[in-house]
Amino acid sequence: MEQFSKDSFSRHCASHDFVFSELEGTPHLVLCYYSTMQDNHELQHVLLPRLKGADTDFTPEKAAAILPVEGVEICSPNDNLHEKLCNGNILLLFKNSPNKAVLIPGFPPEGRPIAAPEIEFSVVGPKEAFVESIEQNVNLIRKRLPLPEFRVEYLTAGTITKTKTAVLYIEGIANQENVNTVTQRIRDIQFDHVIDTSYITQMIADNTNSLFPQVIETERPDRVTSGLAEGKVIVLVDGSPQAIISPTTLVEFFSSFEDYFYNWQIASAFRLIRLFAVVFSILATPMYVAILTFHYELVPNDLLNSLRASRSEVPFSPFLEAMILELTIELLREAGARLPVKVGQTIGIVGGIVIGTASVEAGLTSNILLIIVALSALASFTTPVYQISNTIRLIRFPFIFLASIWGLLGITLTFAVMLGHLLQLKSLGRPFLEPINPLRLQDLKDAIIRLPFSKQKTRPRLLQSSNTVRIQDPHPNKGKQKLDIEE
Repeated sequence: MEQFSKDSFSRHCASHDFVFSELEGTPHLVLCYYSTMQDNHELQHVLLPRLKGADTDFTPEKAAAILPVEGVEICSPNDNLHEKLCNGNILLLFKNSPNKAVLIPGFPPEGRPIAAPEIEFSVVGPKEAFVESIEQNVNLIRKRLPLPEFRVEYLTAGTITKTKTAVLYIEGIANQENVNTVTQRIRDIQFDHVIDTSYITQMIADNTNSLFPQVIETERPDRVTSGLAEGKVIVLVDGSPQAIISPTTLVEFFSSFEDYFYNWQIASAFRLIRLFAVVFSILATPMYVAILTFHYELVPNDLLNSLRASRSEVPFSPFLEAMILELTIELLREAGARLPVKVGQTIGIVGGIVIGTASVEAGLTSNILLIIVALSALASFTTPVYQISNTIRLIRFPFIFLASIWGLLGITLTFAVMLGHLLQLKSLGRPFLEPINPLRLQDLKDAIIRLPFSKQKTRPRLLQSSNTVRIQDPHPNKGKQKLDIEE
C-alpha cells in the first residue's frame, strides 16, 4: 500500500512557496500547502490552534471531527492530491498513520472588493459589479435568485491552467439543449490556458471568424439575473470579472439594462437614439466620401459651396482625407485606453482638439469632415455593450473603401454582404437576427422598442424555454380596481 512521504511531493517542493513542515510542538503532524495561496492570518488563528499540542493518538478521523472548516476529507495517496494542492487546499499528514491524510479547504487571501461597474455604468439601478472570485460572483447572483431550481455546474477549462468555470441556469426554465450545448463546448476546449471569459467567448462561438460577437459579456449581476429568468445560460470563469450570456441576438447589444429602470416610453426613445447613432457612426463618413467623389448632384447648392470652400486647400482625395482622420481618431482612442486614466483623458481631449485644429489650418483635411468624423466617433460610444463598439469601429473601413470605388453602389454592396453574413450567424445554434429574421412579432415587444412589463407575458421564443409564461395573472384588472377609500 502506498504511503505519504516527502518524496511523493518532490514536484511541489521544488517551488519555494511550497510548505512541507512539522508543526511546532507536534512533530508527528505535517502540513503541506502553498503559502502564496493561503491567508496567513486565518491559518494562524483558525487552523493551527486546533492542531498544536495534539497527542500521538491524534488520528485523521479525530482531526476531521474537530477542525472548524467545512469540506474536510480523509484521503489516501491514490487520490491524486497534487491538483488539489495546486487549487489552494491544505494537506495534513500523520506520521503515525502514513496511509491516510486529511484534505482541508484552504483559506484564500481576500481579493478585490465589490465595486460599482466601470464599463456598464448606470445612473439609476444597482451599483454592484462582478469581481475576480467565482464564488463571490455566484453569491451576487444567488442572492438575487433565491430559488432551489437555480443550478450551478462547475467545469474546468485549460489543459495547463485548469481554470474553474461555472455554467448557470434555472432548471425548468432554461432549455436543456442550450445548457448541454454550452457545457459540451466548454469541455471540448483543448487550449492550454484559459484565464478570462473572453477566451471562452471566442472558443464557444458558432462562427469564430466573424467580427460580430455572438454572446454578450457583462459585468452586471442584475443583467445576468434577468437573463437567467428569461431562460438563458450563463458562464462564469474564475479570475474574470465578466459573465457570458448566451444565446443572444444582435438587437440585445444595443439594449442597455438601464432601459428597464425607466418608463417604457423613455426607454424606447433611448433605444431608437442608440440605433440611429450606430447607423450614423457606420455610414456618415462613407456617405461623405461617396457624395464628394461621385454624387455632387445630391448636395444642395448652398451646402455644395460650403464643401467647395472647405476643401479648396486640401491636396488629398476625399478617400485619403477620410482615412487620415479616421486613423487619427483610432490612434487617439488606443492611446487614451492604454495610458493611465488621468493621462488618457488628457490625451483624448487635448490631442483631439490640437490635432483637429492643426490639420484643418494646415489644409490636410476639411473642417466639415472633421465634424462628421468626430460625431461618428461620439455616436459609436452610445453602444451599451463594449464588444459591439469594436465591431462598429472596424466595419466602417470597408464601407469607406468601397464608397471611394463605386460610390453609393459600393455602400449598398457592402451593406448587402454584411446583412448576408448576419443572416447566417447563429448564437448557440439560434438565429442571430431574431426577431427580425425569422420574423417573430411576439419577441418584438422587447427588441427595437420596449413595451410595458404588462405586455411581456411570455419569454422570448428564441430561447425555446421549458416554461414560456412570465406573468400569471388570472385577474389582469384587479390591481387597477378602486378601493372604497379611493372613491
